[in-house]
Amino acid sequence: MADILPFRALRYNLAKVAAGDVMTQPYDKITPAMQDKYYAVSPYNLVQVILGKSRPEDDDRQNLYSRAAELLSKWQSEGILQPDAEPSLYVYSQTFNVPGDLSGAKAERRGFIALGRVDDYDKKVVYRHEQTLSKPKADRLNLLQTTRAHCELLFMVYSDPADEVAKVLHQDGAPTIELRDEYGVLHRVWKVSDPQTVAAAKAKMADKKLIIADGHHRYETALNYRNEMRAKNKSNDPEAPYERVMISFVNMDTPGLVILPTHRVVFGLDGFNIYTKAMQVMKYFDIEDLGSLTDIQEAVTKLREAGKDRTALLAVTAQNAFLLKAKRDQQSPSLIGLSEQQRALDVVQLHELILEEIIGMSEEDIRAQKHLKYIRDAQEAVDEVRKGNAQVAFLMNPARMEQVRDIAFAGEVMPQKSTDFYPKMLSGLTIYSVDGEAKGNASGQ
Repeated sequence: MADILPFRALRYNLAKVAAGDVMTQPYDKITPAMQDKYYAVSPYNLVQVILGKSRPEDDDRQNLYSRAAELLSKWQSEGILQPDAEPSLYVYSQTFNVPGDLSGAKAERRGFIALGRVDDYDKKVVYRHEQTLSKPKADRLNLLQTTRAHCELLFMVYSDPADEVAKVLHQDGAPTIELRDEYGVLHRVWKVSDPQTVAAAKAKMADKKLIIADGHHRYETALNYRNEMRAKNKSNDPEAPYERVMISFVNMDTPGLVILPTHRVVFGLDGFNIYTKAMQVMKYFDIEDLGSLTDIQEAVTKLREAGKDRTALLAVTAQNAFLLKAKRDQQSPSLIGLSEQQRALDVVQLHELILEEIIGMSEEDIRAQKHLKYIRDAQEAVDEVRKGNAQVAFLMNPARMEQVRDIAFAGEVMPQKSTDFYPKMLSGLTIYSVDGEAKGNASGQ
């Protein structure tokens, strides 16, 4: 099933630059303030490649994409970026505190970076769980066409209850790369080049099915690029470098795999009255009035307990908080046609029953984030309401990995912003160039 290969990654020369000065969060998690910070910290920061700044004089020939390609070439000629001498896999560890966990306990998520084959979904090797949008894919395709390099990691999960792949790749020595990011996450990478170890890991992965955790737009960009190159070259050579993409693989059965909720904040609705809406919500949910919310963590704990056996949501207004617990016998035309696993998702019940049916938002409104914000932090979501910037915040429990798995393997998708895998994969640890060293990369020579 999963066809992985070692590769000669293009990597920052840490004798010339500090890892913490040049690596970034994924492009779609970089705010304008973060972009400015990355630009300021080092002239070699990867942000200039993955999320460059437009200029007034830009045209079809000179623009942020062409500058990205020029920088990659320049940094290689200066020795800032160098290809590894031998094909390798890269064990990747992230040690972190789980947001919202007040115990202070550390968690670790371990995986490995390798090349994976770009397979169409109908091959039943790679599965998605989210819809994609055309605009981000067009942007990423422009960048890939110009740079001919995969600079950011896709994040895929596979099932390995005995953790056999990790045992084969286990590393204890000094890491090849080590840094702590702006969220306090410790990132460590070990280069693994031993041919026997690499072959053993490849064999262990051969029967695995893969689910995209993060990077749906980048994966479909890789698919589009592969198709373009096949047409251009009039060839379906399975060993062509564009048939591969750079992936970080993580075992979904390990405790370090953390999914956070993404809360919904509703704003700007004319004539919105929470008490009128509450009466309508009672058709589908039992409602407990929690009064004025003074302790967010206590309320989130209560939400977590309520959600152990059914959908539970926390609706917070400027004056009150309401715990919503799904009734066992929900009957709504909005849920007709949805599978059992879809109806069991908290986010589906929130979107279909409350945001659309009761509040009156359209599916397009939600997709376009009209009157709707997505916020990870519960306190920040509540503050939006308390400050008068929003009318109601809906706090949610996170989706469970088994729900994501079942949805993906059933060929279905979840609503946008249904999952927030934490922490994010850092960009700049490894780069896969489709040119230059790519022929050796893709063949494993």
